[in-house]
Amino acid sequence: MSASLAGLKVEVKYLQKENEVLTAKTRELELLKQQDQANKKELESLKRELDKLKQQDQAHEGELITIKASANITENQVEALRREGEVKQVAFSSSLMDSGAGDIGPFNAQTPLVFRRVVTNIGNAYNPNTGFFIAPVRGVYHFEFYIHGGGHASHGSGAALFKNGEHIFIAYEHQSSYSVNAANGVTLLLEVGDVVFLRQWQNSRIHDSRNHHTTFSGHLIFTM
Repeated sequence: MSASLAGLKVEVKYLQKENEVLTAKTRELELLKQQDQANKKELESLKRELDKLKQQDQAHEGELITIKASANITENQVEALRREGEVKQVAFSSSLMDSGAGDIGPFNAQTPLVFRRVVTNIGNAYNPNTGFFIAPVRGVYHFEFYIHGGGHASHGSGAALFKNGEHIFIAYEHQSSYSVNAANGVTLLLEVGDVVFLRQWQNSRIHDSRNHHTTFSGHLIFTM
């Protein structure tokens, strides 16, 4: 009987120790669960913070793109204004012969005149190889032309100004002796690409020399 009781006491103590171990493991497990939950909450918080940072980064990227676009627009505007300022500066003046002296004509039909000697060509709108002035911008332009020749019984001296294919004004003079001088001028509204040039009048003679008697000039007054 005493032996059985002693055995039960030993078993009870063993169970108590085992229970304490289990209790300790249960508490440890609960602590691990709590830590895990805390870690999950912290992870979720970090994820939310990361999302916020991503959104802010996207917003900053969008702002940067906007700033770059604005900078490009501003740069393009500055370039456009610079070009417009350059285009507004248009003027040329030329004489018929680049060197030497002599008469041109007469011809049976109107013949284009090419003024070879260029003293001013701001904006490069006048071409000394073709004799054409090509409007670089829509605006109001003024042109003048002076035609010189020697007196002749059968031939006067003259030229007509054309806008594209349209005859605008003529400068013409005829006398049998001495020299003749004819002049005219015109103000025209031109579109971009319009061409202005002179044609020698049929059956006329035009003279030029190193003194540059025969000239063609023009300039932009204002844009439209």
